[in-house]
Amino acid sequence: MHVRIEGYVQGVFFRASTRDIAERLKLTGWVRNLPDGSVEAVFEGPVDLLKEAVTWCRKGPPGASVTNVDEKWLDYSGEFKGFEIRYGRYY
Repeated sequence: MHVRIEGYVQGVFFRASTRDIAERLKLTGWVRNLPDGSVEAVFEGPVDLLKEAVTWCRKGPPGASVTNVDEKWLDYSGEFKGFEIRYGRYY
């Protein structure tokens, strides 16, 4: 599952909270900030848990104000060993 979260989502611990939720749900993947102020994440795991993660992304942590979540279902790749916050350069 690939998601892009828009709104007031940077500077409110969105990435750290996303990582915490993903780890609690035992999902793998990553999350990062984008230069346009949005947050991007990729989750892998069981469909029901992916849906739960996306539902959480629609609200976010306290202090966030989510205005839109674009979601795209992807084929399972199995490439991730855990869930990480990505920093630095944008890909």
